[in-house]
Amino acid sequence: MQPQDTTCLKAVVEELQPMLLPARFEKAQQPSTSSVQLGFRTLTQRLWLELRWQADGARFHGLPAPPRQGEGSTLAQQLQHALGGLALVSLEQPPWERVVQLGFAERPGATPKRFVVLELMGRHSNLFLLDEHNSVIAIGRQVQAHQSRLRPIGTGDCYSPPPPLQGAFPSRIEPFEQWRQRLLLRPETLGKALLQAYRGLGPALREQLLEAANLSSTLEVTLLTEDQLLDLFSVWQRWLNDLETNKLSFSPWGKGYRCWGATAEKSDAADQNAADQKNEFCFNYALAAFYGAGEQRRQCEIAQQKLNQQLQQLLSREQRELTQQEDLLARCSGEALLQMQANLLLCRPDVASSGHRHLLLEDPAGGESLPVELDPQLSLVFQAQRFYKKARKLRRSVEAIKPRLAHHQRRLELLENSLLQLEFANPNDLELLEALQSDLNPFQTKKSQTKRQHKRPEKEPQPLTLTSSRGLRLLVGRNHRQNDWISFRNARRGDLWFHAQEQPGSHVVLKGSEQLVAEADLQAAADLAAHFSRSRGNLRVPVLMVPVEQLQRIPGMEAGLVRHGGGELLWGEPDRALALLPSLKP
Repeated sequence: MQPQDTTCLKAVVEELQPMLLPARFEKAQQPSTSSVQLGFRTLTQRLWLELRWQADGARFHGLPAPPRQGEGSTLAQQLQHALGGLALVSLEQPPWERVVQLGFAERPGATPKRFVVLELMGRHSNLFLLDEHNSVIAIGRQVQAHQSRLRPIGTGDCYSPPPPLQGAFPSRIEPFEQWRQRLLLRPETLGKALLQAYRGLGPALREQLLEAANLSSTLEVTLLTEDQLLDLFSVWQRWLNDLETNKLSFSPWGKGYRCWGATAEKSDAADQNAADQKNEFCFNYALAAFYGAGEQRRQCEIAQQKLNQQLQQLLSREQRELTQQEDLLARCSGEALLQMQANLLLCRPDVASSGHRHLLLEDPAGGESLPVELDPQLSLVFQAQRFYKKARKLRRSVEAIKPRLAHHQRRLELLENSLLQLEFANPNDLELLEALQSDLNPFQTKKSQTKRQHKRPEKEPQPLTLTSSRGLRLLVGRNHRQNDWISFRNARRGDLWFHAQEQPGSHVVLKGSEQLVAEADLQAAADLAAHFSRSRGNLRVPVLMVPVEQLQRIPGMEAGLVRHGGGELLWGEPDRALALLPSLKP
Protein backbone atom coordinates (compact mmCIF):
# COMPACT_ATOMS: atom_id res chain seq x y z
CA MET A 1 0.00 0.00 0.00
CA GLN A 2 1.48 3.34 -1.09
CA PRO A 3 1.93 5.65 1.93
CA GLN A 4 0.30 9.05 1.93
CA ASP A 5 2.87 11.85 1.62
CA THR A 6 2.21 15.57 2.09
CA THR A 7 1.16 16.03 -1.55
CA CYS A 8 -1.33 13.18 -1.44
CA LEU A 9 -2.69 14.37 1.90
CA LYS A 10 -3.16 17.88 0.53
CA ALA A 11 -5.08 16.45 -2.43
CA VAL A 12 -7.39 14.51 -0.10
CA VAL A 13 -8.00 17.54 2.12
CA GLU A 14 -8.70 19.82 -0.85
CA GLU A 15 -11.16 17.26 -2.26
CA LEU A 16 -13.04 16.73 1.02
CA GLN A 17 -13.29 20.35 2.20
CA PRO A 18 -16.09 21.49 -0.15
CA MET A 19 -18.07 18.29 0.52
CA LEU A 20 -17.72 18.26 4.32
CA LEU A 21 -17.66 21.85 5.57
CA PRO A 22 -19.86 22.34 7.43
CA ALA A 23 -21.24 18.95 8.49
CA ARG A 24 -22.89 17.64 11.66
CA PHE A 25 -21.12 14.82 13.48
CA GLU A 26 -23.31 11.74 13.90
CA LYS A 27 -21.37 8.57 14.67
CA ALA A 28 -17.99 7.15 15.63
CA GLN A 29 -16.89 3.53 15.48
CA GLN A 30 -13.57 1.70 15.74
CA PRO A 31 -13.36 -1.25 13.32
CA SER A 32 -9.76 -2.08 14.31
CA THR A 33 -7.24 -1.21 17.00
CA SER A 34 -5.53 1.37 14.76
CA SER A 35 -8.41 3.07 12.92
CA VAL A 36 -11.64 4.94 13.57
CA GLN A 37 -14.51 5.83 11.26
CA LEU A 38 -16.46 9.08 11.68
CA GLY A 39 -19.90 9.66 10.15
CA PHE A 40 -21.13 13.15 9.15
CA ARG A 41 -24.34 14.53 7.66
CA THR A 42 -24.48 17.57 5.41
CA LEU A 43 -27.53 19.27 3.89
CA THR A 44 -27.43 16.89 0.92
CA GLN A 45 -25.74 13.64 1.93
CA ARG A 46 -24.12 11.50 4.59
CA LEU A 47 -20.33 11.05 4.43
CA TRP A 48 -17.83 8.88 6.25
CA LEU A 49 -14.14 9.43 6.98
CA GLU A 50 -11.57 6.82 7.95
CA LEU A 51 -8.62 7.85 10.13
CA ARG A 52 -5.99 5.13 10.31
CA TRP A 53 -2.74 5.34 12.29
CA GLN A 54 -1.38 1.88 11.52
CA ALA A 55 2.42 1.99 11.14
CA ASP A 56 2.58 0.54 7.61
CA GLY A 57 -0.73 1.91 6.35
CA ALA A 58 -1.47 5.27 7.96
CA ARG A 59 -3.98 7.20 5.87
CA PHE A 60 -6.86 9.67 5.83
CA HIS A 61 -9.66 9.36 3.26
CA GLY A 62 -13.38 9.22 2.67
CA LEU A 63 -15.22 5.95 2.22
CA PRO A 64 -18.71 4.56 1.48
CA ALA A 65 -21.00 3.80 4.37
CA PRO A 66 -19.19 1.01 6.31
CA PRO A 67 -20.83 -1.86 8.23
CA ARG A 68 -21.61 -1.25 11.90
CA GLN A 69 -18.70 -2.53 14.00
CA GLY A 70 -16.64 -1.29 16.92
CA GLU A 71 -19.27 1.03 18.36
CA GLY A 72 -18.59 -0.10 21.92
CA SER A 73 -14.84 0.47 21.99
CA THR A 74 -13.51 2.91 24.57
CA LEU A 75 -12.07 5.30 21.98
CA ALA A 76 -15.27 5.29 19.90
CA GLN A 77 -17.36 6.05 23.00
CA GLN A 78 -15.02 8.90 23.98
CA LEU A 79 -15.30 10.38 20.48
CA GLN A 80 -19.08 9.94 20.49
CA HIS A 81 -19.42 11.66 23.85
CA ALA A 82 -16.99 14.53 23.10
CA LEU A 83 -18.19 15.30 19.57
CA GLY A 84 -21.90 14.65 20.00
CA GLY A 85 -24.00 17.65 18.97
CA LEU A 86 -21.05 19.45 17.37
CA ALA A 87 -20.41 20.39 13.76
CA LEU A 88 -17.25 19.94 11.71
CA VAL A 89 -16.19 23.52 10.89
CA SER A 90 -12.54 23.16 9.83
CA LEU A 91 -10.39 20.62 8.02
CA GLU A 92 -6.75 21.70 7.78
CA GLN A 93 -3.30 20.40 7.00
CA PRO A 94 -0.25 22.37 8.31
CA PRO A 95 2.11 23.27 5.45
CA TRP A 96 4.45 20.41 4.49
CA GLU A 97 3.33 18.24 7.41
CA ARG A 98 1.64 14.82 7.37
CA VAL A 99 -0.92 16.00 9.91
CA VAL A 100 -4.67 16.57 9.55
CA GLN A 101 -6.67 18.58 12.08
CA LEU A 102 -10.48 18.48 12.27
CA GLY A 103 -12.13 21.29 14.26
CA PHE A 104 -15.58 20.89 15.86
CA ALA A 105 -17.81 23.72 17.14
CA GLU A 106 -21.39 24.14 18.34
CA ARG A 107 -22.35 25.79 15.04
CA PRO A 108 -20.64 27.00 11.86
CA GLY A 109 -18.67 30.17 12.47
CA ALA A 110 -18.22 29.52 16.20
CA THR A 111 -14.89 28.90 17.92
CA PRO A 112 -13.97 25.19 17.84
CA LYS A 113 -14.33 23.37 21.18
CA ARG A 114 -12.90 19.99 20.17
CA PHE A 115 -10.18 18.88 17.78
CA VAL A 116 -9.29 15.54 16.25
CA VAL A 117 -5.67 15.40 15.09
CA LEU A 118 -4.34 12.57 12.92
CA GLU A 119 -0.56 12.26 12.49
CA LEU A 120 0.56 10.14 9.53
CA MET A 121 4.21 9.52 10.36
CA GLY A 122 4.93 5.85 9.79
CA ARG A 123 5.54 3.99 13.04
CA HIS A 124 5.00 7.26 14.96
CA SER A 125 1.46 7.71 13.58
CA ASN A 126 -1.22 8.49 16.16
CA LEU A 127 -4.70 9.95 16.76
CA PHE A 128 -5.56 12.62 19.36
CA LEU A 129 -8.83 14.02 20.67
CA LEU A 130 -8.19 17.49 22.16
CA ASP A 131 -10.24 20.04 24.06
CA GLU A 132 -10.21 23.81 23.51
CA HIS A 133 -7.07 24.13 25.68
CA ASN A 134 -5.15 21.56 23.60
CA SER A 135 -5.26 18.98 26.40
CA VAL A 136 -5.47 15.34 25.31
CA ILE A 137 -8.87 13.82 26.08
CA ALA A 138 -8.29 10.53 24.26
CA ILE A 139 -5.44 9.07 22.27
CA GLY A 140 -5.06 6.27 19.74
CA ARG A 141 -2.06 4.81 21.56
CA GLN A 142 -0.23 6.01 24.65
CA VAL A 143 3.45 6.94 24.12
CA GLN A 144 5.52 6.25 27.23
CA ALA A 145 8.87 7.87 28.07
CA HIS A 146 10.79 4.68 27.24
CA GLN A 147 9.11 4.61 23.80
CA SER A 148 9.97 8.18 22.83
CA ARG A 149 12.62 10.31 24.49
CA LEU A 150 11.58 13.47 22.67
CA ARG A 151 7.79 13.33 22.80
CA PRO A 152 6.12 11.07 25.38
CA ILE A 153 2.41 11.87 25.48
CA GLY A 154 -0.70 10.41 27.04
CA THR A 155 -4.20 11.27 28.23
CA GLY A 156 -4.27 14.52 30.21
CA ASP A 157 -1.04 15.91 28.72
CA CYS A 158 -0.86 19.12 26.73
CA TYR A 159 -0.60 18.34 23.03
CA SER A 160 2.49 19.58 21.21
CA PRO A 161 3.02 19.30 17.44
CA PRO A 162 5.39 16.60 16.20
CA PRO A 163 9.03 17.55 15.58
CA PRO A 164 9.41 19.25 12.18
CA LEU A 165 10.67 17.22 9.27
CA GLN A 166 14.29 17.66 8.23
CA GLY A 167 15.28 19.56 5.13
CA ALA A 168 14.26 22.85 3.54
CA PHE A 169 10.75 23.85 2.49
CA PRO A 170 10.21 23.38 -1.26
CA SER A 171 9.40 26.73 -2.86
CA ARG A 172 8.67 27.89 -6.40
CA ILE A 173 10.57 31.14 -5.82
CA GLU A 174 13.78 29.32 -4.95
CA PRO A 175 16.30 30.06 -7.72
CA PHE A 176 17.80 27.22 -9.71
CA GLU A 177 21.34 27.91 -8.44
CA GLN A 178 20.33 27.56 -4.79
CA TRP A 179 18.26 24.44 -5.57
CA ARG A 180 21.23 22.88 -7.35
CA GLN A 181 23.62 23.75 -4.52
CA ARG A 182 21.36 22.00 -1.99
CA LEU A 183 21.62 18.79 -3.99
CA LEU A 184 25.36 19.07 -4.72
CA LEU A 185 26.11 19.51 -0.99
CA ARG A 186 25.11 15.86 -0.61
CA PRO A 187 27.60 13.72 -2.56
CA GLU A 188 25.39 10.65 -2.76
CA THR A 189 22.69 9.17 -4.98
CA LEU A 190 20.06 11.48 -6.43
CA GLY A 191 17.22 9.68 -4.63
CA LYS A 192 18.81 10.12 -1.19
CA ALA A 193 19.86 13.69 -1.90
CA LEU A 194 16.28 14.76 -2.74
CA LEU A 195 14.81 13.18 0.41
CA GLN A 196 17.48 14.71 2.66
CA ALA A 197 17.56 18.17 1.10
CA TYR A 198 13.81 18.88 1.17
CA ARG A 199 10.95 18.01 3.47
CA GLY A 200 7.56 16.80 2.30
CA LEU A 201 8.92 14.22 -0.17
CA GLY A 202 8.14 10.53 0.07
CA PRO A 203 9.66 7.60 -1.84
CA ALA A 204 6.72 7.41 -4.25
CA LEU A 205 6.71 11.14 -5.03
CA ARG A 206 10.48 11.08 -5.49
CA GLU A 207 10.21 8.28 -8.07
CA GLN A 208 7.42 10.14 -9.87
CA LEU A 209 9.54 13.29 -10.14
CA LEU A 210 12.59 11.37 -11.38
CA GLU A 211 10.53 9.34 -13.83
CA ALA A 212 9.05 12.52 -15.31
CA ALA A 213 12.61 13.84 -15.78
CA ASN A 214 13.87 10.50 -17.23
CA LEU A 215 16.38 10.08 -14.40
CA SER A 216 17.25 7.24 -12.05
CA SER A 217 17.40 7.53 -8.27
CA THR A 218 20.69 5.59 -8.25
CA LEU A 219 22.59 8.26 -10.19
CA GLU A 220 25.30 10.12 -8.29
CA VAL A 221 24.43 13.79 -7.83
CA THR A 222 27.94 14.92 -8.67
CA LEU A 223 27.74 13.15 -12.07
CA LEU A 224 24.58 14.90 -13.29
CA THR A 225 24.94 17.21 -16.25
CA GLU A 226 23.56 20.73 -16.40
CA ASP A 227 20.80 19.64 -18.82
CA GLN A 228 19.71 16.80 -16.52
CA LEU A 229 19.52 19.18 -13.57
CA LEU A 230 17.49 21.65 -15.61
CA ASP A 231 15.08 18.87 -16.67
CA LEU A 232 14.58 17.81 -13.07
CA PHE A 233 14.17 21.43 -11.94
CA SER A 234 11.49 21.94 -14.62
CA VAL A 235 9.55 18.92 -13.30
CA TRP A 236 10.11 20.19 -9.76
CA GLN A 237 8.55 23.55 -10.67
CA ARG A 238 5.59 21.83 -12.35
CA TRP A 239 4.91 19.79 -9.21
CA LEU A 240 5.08 22.90 -6.99
CA ASN A 241 2.84 24.80 -9.39
CA ASP A 242 0.19 22.08 -9.13
CA LEU A 243 0.42 22.27 -5.36
CA GLU A 244 0.04 26.05 -5.19
CA THR A 245 -2.80 26.20 -7.69
CA ASN A 246 -4.53 23.11 -6.21
CA LYS A 247 -4.46 21.30 -9.56
CA LEU A 248 -4.39 17.94 -7.82
CA SER A 249 -6.25 14.86 -9.00
CA PHE A 250 -5.62 11.15 -8.54
CA SER A 251 -4.53 8.94 -11.42
CA PRO A 252 -2.99 5.43 -11.62
CA TRP A 253 0.78 5.18 -11.47
CA GLY A 254 2.64 1.87 -11.40
CA LYS A 255 1.24 -0.20 -8.54
CA GLY A 256 -0.08 2.90 -6.80
CA TYR A 257 -1.29 6.36 -7.75
CA ARG A 258 -0.17 9.92 -8.15
CA CYS A 259 -2.09 13.13 -7.56
CA TRP A 260 -0.12 15.77 -9.49
CA GLY A 261 0.82 16.32 -13.13
CA ALA A 262 -2.62 15.38 -14.45
CA THR A 263 -1.91 17.48 -17.54
CA ALA A 264 1.55 15.98 -18.04
CA GLU A 265 0.45 14.15 -21.22
CA LYS A 266 0.67 16.91 -23.82
CA SER A 267 0.37 17.14 -27.56
CA ASP A 268 3.36 17.66 -29.87
CA ALA A 269 2.65 21.38 -30.01
CA ALA A 270 2.55 21.57 -26.23
CA ASP A 271 5.81 19.63 -26.03
CA GLN A 272 7.43 22.09 -28.42
CA ASN A 273 6.12 24.96 -26.33
CA ALA A 274 7.63 23.41 -23.21
CA ALA A 275 10.96 22.98 -24.98
CA ASP A 276 10.88 26.63 -26.04
CA GLN A 277 10.13 27.67 -22.46
CA LYS A 278 13.04 25.55 -21.25
CA ASN A 279 15.41 27.14 -23.76
CA GLU A 280 14.22 30.58 -22.75
CA PHE A 281 14.67 29.69 -19.09
CA CYS A 282 18.24 28.45 -19.75
CA PHE A 283 19.07 31.66 -21.63
CA ASN A 284 17.62 33.91 -18.92
CA TYR A 285 19.38 31.90 -16.23
CA ALA A 286 22.74 32.20 -18.00
CA LEU A 287 22.19 35.93 -18.59
CA ALA A 288 21.23 36.54 -14.95
CA ALA A 289 24.20 34.51 -13.76
CA PHE A 290 26.55 36.54 -15.99
CA TYR A 291 25.34 39.93 -14.81
CA GLY A 292 24.42 38.94 -11.27
CA ALA A 293 27.59 37.11 -10.26
CA GLY A 294 29.65 40.28 -9.94
CA GLU A 295 26.98 42.09 -7.93
CA GLN A 296 26.49 39.12 -5.60
CA ARG A 297 30.25 38.82 -5.09
CA ARG A 298 30.44 42.53 -4.26
CA GLN A 299 27.59 42.23 -1.75
CA CYS A 300 29.28 39.24 -0.11
CA GLU A 301 32.55 41.11 0.20
CA ILE A 302 30.82 44.10 1.79
CA ALA A 303 28.89 41.84 4.19
CA GLN A 304 32.05 39.94 5.11
CA GLN A 305 34.00 43.13 5.82
CA LYS A 306 31.16 44.56 7.90
CA LEU A 307 30.75 41.34 9.86
CA ASN A 308 34.49 41.09 10.49
CA GLN A 309 34.52 44.67 11.77
CA GLN A 310 31.59 44.00 14.12
CA LEU A 311 33.25 40.86 15.44
CA GLN A 312 36.49 42.70 16.14
CA GLN A 313 34.62 45.46 18.00
CA LEU A 314 32.65 42.95 20.08
CA LEU A 315 35.80 40.97 20.83
CA SER A 316 37.52 44.14 22.07
CA ARG A 317 34.52 45.02 24.22
CA GLU A 318 34.26 41.57 25.77
CA GLN A 319 38.01 41.50 26.35
CA ARG A 320 37.79 44.83 28.23
CA GLU A 321 34.90 43.53 30.33
CA LEU A 322 36.83 40.37 31.09
CA THR A 323 39.92 42.35 32.12
CA GLN A 324 37.83 44.56 34.41
CA GLN A 325 36.29 41.54 36.12
CA GLU A 326 39.71 39.95 36.55
CA ASP A 327 41.03 43.17 38.14
CA LEU A 328 38.06 43.27 40.50
CA LEU A 329 38.64 39.66 41.44
CA ALA A 330 42.30 40.39 42.16
CA ARG A 331 41.36 43.31 44.41
CA CYS A 332 38.92 41.13 46.32
CA SER A 333 41.40 38.34 46.94
CA GLY A 334 42.49 39.64 50.38
CA GLU A 335 39.59 37.97 52.20
CA ALA A 336 41.75 35.19 53.65
CA LEU A 337 44.35 37.70 54.90
CA LEU A 338 41.75 39.77 56.75
CA GLN A 339 40.26 36.63 58.27
CA MET A 340 43.67 35.56 59.55
CA GLN A 341 44.47 39.04 60.91
CA ALA A 342 41.19 39.08 62.85
CA ASN A 343 41.88 35.62 64.27
CA LEU A 344 45.41 36.60 65.41
CA LEU A 345 44.18 39.89 66.84
CA LEU A 346 41.81 38.08 69.18
CA CYS A 347 44.78 36.07 70.47
CA ARG A 348 46.46 39.26 71.87
CA PRO A 349 44.29 40.68 74.65
CA ASP A 350 47.07 43.15 75.69
CA VAL A 351 47.22 45.02 72.38
CA ALA A 352 44.40 47.48 73.02
CA SER A 353 46.11 49.13 76.03
CA SER A 354 49.65 49.11 74.68
CA GLY A 355 49.22 52.21 72.46
CA HIS A 356 50.60 50.47 69.38
CA ARG A 357 49.47 51.62 65.95
CA HIS A 358 51.47 49.05 63.93
CA LEU A 359 52.01 45.61 65.32
CA LEU A 360 53.50 42.37 64.02
CA LEU A 361 51.26 39.53 65.22
CA GLU A 362 52.72 36.06 65.58
CA ASP A 363 50.67 32.97 64.91
CA PRO A 364 50.43 30.82 68.09
CA ALA A 365 50.35 27.72 65.89
CA GLY A 366 53.78 28.58 64.48
CA GLY A 367 52.62 30.21 61.23
CA GLU A 368 53.90 33.37 59.61
CA SER A 369 53.72 36.72 61.42
CA LEU A 370 51.31 39.31 59.97
CA PRO A 371 51.47 43.13 60.23
CA VAL A 372 48.29 44.79 61.49
CA GLU A 373 47.36 48.49 61.63
CA LEU A 374 45.52 49.32 64.88
CA ASP A 375 43.61 52.24 66.37
CA PRO A 376 44.51 52.62 70.07
CA GLN A 377 41.19 54.33 70.80
CA LEU A 378 39.13 51.34 69.68
CA SER A 379 38.68 48.12 71.51
CA LEU A 380 40.29 44.92 70.37
CA VAL A 381 36.96 43.14 69.81
CA PHE A 382 35.57 46.03 67.75
CA GLN A 383 38.59 46.07 65.44
CA ALA A 384 38.49 42.28 65.04
CA GLN A 385 34.78 42.47 64.14
CA ARG A 386 35.59 45.17 61.56
CA PHE A 387 38.17 42.84 59.98
CA TYR A 388 35.62 40.02 59.93
CA LYS A 389 33.02 42.32 58.28
CA LYS A 390 35.47 43.37 55.55
CA ALA A 391 36.35 39.72 54.97
CA ARG A 392 32.68 38.78 54.57
CA LYS A 393 32.14 41.65 52.13
CA LEU A 394 35.10 40.56 50.04
CA ARG A 395 33.85 36.98 50.08
CA ARG A 396 30.43 38.08 48.76
CA SER A 397 32.14 40.18 46.09
CA VAL A 398 34.17 37.20 44.91
CA GLU A 399 31.02 35.06 44.71
CA ALA A 400 29.34 37.75 42.60
CA ILE A 401 32.33 38.34 40.32
CA LYS A 402 33.07 34.70 39.42
CA PRO A 403 29.76 34.12 37.51
CA ARG A 404 30.25 37.41 35.62
CA LEU A 405 33.80 36.38 34.81
CA ALA A 406 32.61 33.00 33.49
CA HIS A 407 29.85 34.78 31.51
CA HIS A 408 32.31 37.02 29.68
CA GLN A 409 34.70 34.13 29.09
CA ARG A 410 31.93 32.15 27.39
CA ARG A 411 30.81 35.12 25.30
CA LEU A 412 34.41 35.63 24.26
CA GLU A 413 34.54 31.97 23.24
CA LEU A 414 31.40 32.39 21.11
CA LEU A 415 32.80 35.45 19.37
CA GLU A 416 36.11 33.72 18.65
CA ASN A 417 34.16 30.80 17.20
CA SER A 418 32.15 33.20 14.97
CA LEU A 419 35.36 34.78 13.75
CA LEU A 420 36.70 31.31 12.97
CA GLN A 421 33.55 30.39 11.02
CA LEU A 422 33.89 33.65 9.08
CA GLU A 423 37.39 32.60 8.03
CA PHE A 424 36.03 29.23 6.83
CA ALA A 425 33.04 30.75 5.01
CA ASN A 426 32.82 30.68 1.24
CA PRO A 427 33.32 34.29 0.04
CA ASN A 428 30.19 34.00 -2.14
CA ASP A 429 27.94 32.37 0.48
CA LEU A 430 25.70 35.31 1.35
CA GLU A 431 23.23 33.05 3.20
CA LEU A 432 25.92 31.84 5.62
CA LEU A 433 27.13 35.41 6.20
CA GLU A 434 23.56 36.41 7.11
CA ALA A 435 23.36 33.46 9.52
CA LEU A 436 26.62 34.52 11.17
CA GLN A 437 25.26 38.07 11.41
CA SER A 438 22.17 36.76 13.23
CA ASP A 439 24.45 35.07 15.79
CA LEU A 440 25.54 38.55 16.92
CA ASN A 441 22.01 39.59 17.94
CA PRO A 442 22.44 38.52 21.61
CA PHE A 443 25.54 40.74 21.82
CA GLN A 444 23.72 43.87 20.67
CA THR A 445 22.12 46.44 22.96
CA LYS A 446 18.68 45.97 24.45
CA LYS A 447 17.32 48.64 22.10
CA SER A 448 18.54 46.69 19.08
CA GLN A 449 17.05 43.47 20.47
CA THR A 450 13.66 45.22 20.87
CA LYS A 451 13.67 46.22 17.22
CA ARG A 452 14.32 42.64 16.14
CA GLN A 453 11.44 41.17 18.12
CA HIS A 454 8.97 41.98 15.30
CA LYS A 455 10.89 40.13 12.61
CA ARG A 456 9.57 36.96 11.06
CA PRO A 457 10.70 33.70 12.73
CA GLU A 458 13.97 32.34 11.40
CA LYS A 459 14.05 29.39 9.04
CA GLU A 460 15.21 26.00 10.14
CA PRO A 461 19.03 25.82 10.20
CA GLN A 462 20.75 24.19 7.23
CA PRO A 463 24.08 22.78 8.51
CA LEU A 464 26.69 21.35 6.20
CA THR A 465 25.68 17.73 5.53
CA LEU A 466 28.34 15.26 4.41
CA THR A 467 28.58 11.49 4.08
CA SER A 468 31.28 9.13 5.32
CA SER A 469 32.76 6.41 3.11
CA ARG A 470 30.23 3.94 4.58
CA GLY A 471 27.21 6.18 3.96
CA LEU A 472 26.66 7.65 7.45
CA ARG A 473 25.55 11.27 7.59
CA LEU A 474 27.83 13.86 9.19
CA LEU A 475 26.39 17.24 10.23
CA VAL A 476 28.74 20.21 10.62
CA GLY A 477 27.49 23.40 12.29
CA ARG A 478 28.61 26.57 10.53
CA ASN A 479 27.34 29.05 13.17
CA HIS A 480 26.10 29.05 16.76
CA ARG A 481 22.47 28.33 15.86
CA GLN A 482 23.42 25.38 13.65
CA ASN A 483 25.76 24.05 16.36
CA ASP A 484 22.91 24.13 18.88
CA TRP A 485 20.43 22.60 16.42
CA ILE A 486 22.56 19.58 15.44
CA SER A 487 23.71 18.97 19.04
CA PHE A 488 20.29 19.11 20.73
CA ARG A 489 17.16 19.53 18.59
CA ASN A 490 18.16 17.28 15.69
CA ALA A 491 20.21 14.82 17.77
CA ARG A 492 18.88 11.33 18.50
CA ARG A 493 19.99 8.64 20.90
CA GLY A 494 22.98 6.90 19.36
CA ASP A 495 24.42 10.02 17.68
CA LEU A 496 27.98 11.06 18.56
CA TRP A 497 29.24 14.62 19.07
CA PHE A 498 32.77 15.73 18.11
CA HIS A 499 34.64 18.94 18.90
CA ALA A 500 38.28 20.03 18.91
CA GLN A 501 39.55 19.95 22.49
CA GLU A 502 39.66 23.31 24.32
CA GLN A 503 39.58 25.56 21.25
CA PRO A 504 37.05 27.28 18.98
CA GLY A 505 35.56 25.11 16.28
CA SER A 506 32.44 23.66 14.73
CA HIS A 507 30.25 21.01 16.31
CA VAL A 508 30.23 17.78 14.28
CA VAL A 509 27.53 15.14 14.83
CA LEU A 510 27.82 11.61 13.43
CA LYS A 511 24.32 10.17 12.90
CA GLY A 512 24.97 6.83 14.58
CA SER A 513 21.23 6.54 15.22
CA GLU A 514 20.68 5.72 11.54
CA GLN A 515 23.00 2.71 11.23
CA LEU A 516 25.93 0.97 12.93
CA VAL A 517 29.10 3.01 13.32
CA ALA A 518 32.52 1.71 12.28
CA GLU A 519 36.00 2.95 13.13
CA ALA A 520 36.27 4.66 9.73
CA ASP A 521 33.16 6.72 10.50
CA LEU A 522 34.57 7.86 13.85
CA GLN A 523 37.83 8.86 12.20
CA ALA A 524 36.02 10.81 9.47
CA ALA A 525 34.04 12.77 12.10
CA ALA A 526 37.23 13.48 14.10
CA ASP A 527 38.98 14.69 10.94
CA LEU A 528 36.11 17.06 10.16
CA ALA A 529 36.09 18.46 13.71
CA ALA A 530 39.85 19.02 13.42
CA HIS A 531 39.47 20.67 10.01
CA PHE A 532 36.78 23.10 11.18
CA SER A 533 38.76 24.29 14.21
CA ARG A 534 41.40 26.86 15.06
CA SER A 535 44.11 24.17 14.75
CA ARG A 536 43.32 23.20 11.16
CA GLY A 537 46.94 24.04 10.23
CA ASN A 538 48.32 21.32 12.54
CA LEU A 539 49.08 17.80 11.40
CA ARG A 540 47.10 16.23 14.26
CA VAL A 541 44.45 17.75 16.54
CA PRO A 542 42.97 16.28 19.76
CA VAL A 543 39.21 15.83 19.33
CA LEU A 544 36.61 14.97 22.00
CA MET A 545 33.92 12.39 21.19
CA VAL A 546 30.84 12.48 23.44
CA PRO A 547 27.43 10.74 23.09
CA VAL A 548 24.78 13.40 22.51
CA GLU A 549 22.84 12.16 25.56
CA GLN A 550 25.64 13.52 27.78
CA LEU A 551 25.51 17.04 26.32
CA GLN A 552 23.88 19.85 28.29
CA ARG A 553 23.13 23.45 27.46
CA ILE A 554 24.70 26.08 29.72
CA PRO A 555 21.82 27.92 31.47
CA GLY A 556 21.65 31.63 30.70
CA MET A 557 24.05 31.45 27.75
CA GLU A 558 23.50 31.88 24.04
CA ALA A 559 23.10 28.90 21.73
CA GLY A 560 26.26 27.06 20.72
CA LEU A 561 27.86 26.48 24.13
CA VAL A 562 27.62 23.03 25.73
CA ARG A 563 28.99 21.16 28.70
CA HIS A 564 29.39 17.44 29.07
CA GLY A 565 30.71 14.75 31.33
CA GLY A 566 33.25 12.17 30.26
CA GLY A 567 33.97 11.60 26.61
CA GLU A 568 36.76 9.94 24.66
CA LEU A 569 39.81 11.57 23.09
CA LEU A 570 40.55 10.91 19.41
CA TRP A 571 43.16 12.37 17.08
CA GLY A 572 41.97 14.04 13.90
CA GLU A 573 43.96 15.00 10.83
CA PRO A 574 42.58 18.16 9.16
CA ASP A 575 44.12 17.41 5.76
CA ARG A 576 42.42 14.02 5.60
CA ALA A 577 39.00 15.72 5.88
CA LEU A 578 39.45 17.19 2.40
CA ALA A 579 38.40 13.83 0.95
CA LEU A 580 34.88 14.53 2.33
CA LEU A 581 34.90 18.11 1.08
CA PRO A 582 35.26 18.09 -2.73
CA SER A 583 34.58 21.83 -2.92
CA LEU A 584 37.54 22.58 -0.62
CA LYS A 585 40.15 20.49 -2.40
CA PRO A 586 43.14 22.54 -3.59
